[in-house]
Parts: sequence; structure tokens; C-alpha cells
Amino acid sequence: MRIAVCGSMIFSPEMVEVEKRLRNLGHEVTLPAFTEHYATLDTRDSMHCESAHNKIEHDLIRDYFEVIKNHDAVLIYNCSKNGIENYVGGNTLIEMAFAHVLNKRIFMYNPMPDMNYRDEMEAMQPTILDGNLERISNP
Repeated sequence: MRIAVCGSMIFSPEMVEVEKRLRNLGHEVTLPAFTEHYATLDTRDSMHCESAHNKIEHDLIRDYFEVIKNHDAVLIYNCSKNGIENYVGGNTLIEMAFAHVLNKRIFMYNPMPDMNYRDEMEAMQPTILDGNLERISNP
């Protein structure tokens, strides 16, 4: 399966590891642009990478829409951030919505967070993996 990984850039080191694990399971995987680079930065620097300036300069939102369009599924990598368990940020929510509108499969690495837009996430009916990537299967 072709899987696009989505998540906050603060999780870059973990997303790089998830990519390796997915490849070992036989999947073709794409990470957001610059993820490998962000994974090498100090946490404070990686948070700067998610700035509006970087998103505009590199057209990151539109670029990842094209990636999602050409994949079978998205994996929402959601872990604790800003005191919120299994955090899903605004950009990741947008990517999840792209996948939903394009009728792509949506997987969430961890259970859904308790956030203001939980209803919207629930309506997209993601498959919750509970951290087990082996639960990803072809339709």
C-alpha cells in the first residue's frame, strides 16, 4: 500500500522511524517534505519549521495534497504535544480531510485526541491502530 504519513513536525524523529517500520512491512511510504532534516534539529528549531512562512515559501500544504492524492492511505502520526494526549494539529487535520474527500483510507497511530474538532475526526472514520502498524492491511 502507498501511505503518506501526516503529523506535527515536532514528531519528525518518530515519523522517520515509522517510515522504516512501514517499509519493512512492504509499504511504499512518503513523509512530508524536510521531515528527515527536521528530525535532526533541536525541538525548538523543529517547531519553527511549521511556521506560516515555511508553508508559504515551499507551498507545503498544496504539495502534500498532491502526495495524498497519489497514495492509497494516510497515516496520522499523533502523540502527546502541548499537554494534549494524541495531539492532531491544524495542518494534520487539513491533510486528514484531504484524504477523506479523496476517499483514501485514514489510519491513526494512536487513539483520537480529546480536542475541539474531535467530531470532525470521528466523522472521517479513521482506523485506530493503537501503535500497531501491522494492523494496516490492504482493503
